[in-house]
Amino acid sequence: DYIDRGPDSKGVIDFILQLRKRGYHIHTLRGNHEQLLLESEIDELSKKNWIINGGDKTLNSFKVESIHQLDPKYLNFFKRTKYHIQTKDFMLVHAGLNFNSTNPIADKDAIIWIRNFLVDTNLLSGKILIHGHTPKHRDFILLQQFESPFNLDGGCVFKHKEGYGSLFALNFHEKKLIKLENIDC
Repeated sequence: DYIDRGPDSKGVIDFILQLRKRGYHIHTLRGNHEQLLLESEIDELSKKNWIINGGDKTLNSFKVESIHQLDPKYLNFFKRTKYHIQTKDFMLVHAGLNFNSTNPIADKDAIIWIRNFLVDTNLLSGKILIHGHTPKHRDFILLQQFESPFNLDGGCVFKHKEGYGSLFALNFHEKKLIKLENIDC
């Protein structure tokens, strides 16, 4: 999730857009919070659901009262996020995959919402599944040793909870984990 979990969602999106403008190839996945934002455009019930899940922080960050007041470049950013990204070695999604389906990447709800799923490696064609969505203790993440599925969610937002509060990234080329502690005041 790029939004709803901190005081500067706009700053996160602006940073990504600036990197793209400077020539970096940044691929963005859609998380459940981005989906909630997009659904809030549809009706009042969806908007209320988003607001109680952190959407109020995002609107404050953008200094607007409604998604309809967002600059179109930001709405376009959210609409262009991808449900999954595949490389030669990896399958990347926000939450996970529904392996009860013969075509797990067709289940968009699972991709952004599923938790506690079992992996059928036959359906991954040898790829390692990389995901987040469900915060894990930093020791769990550090000890996974690139097994599938590989959860990178260190619960960065939970900085005061022992073993959480870390942001993890993966350097695909070196298969190296990068860990940063949450430094928000």
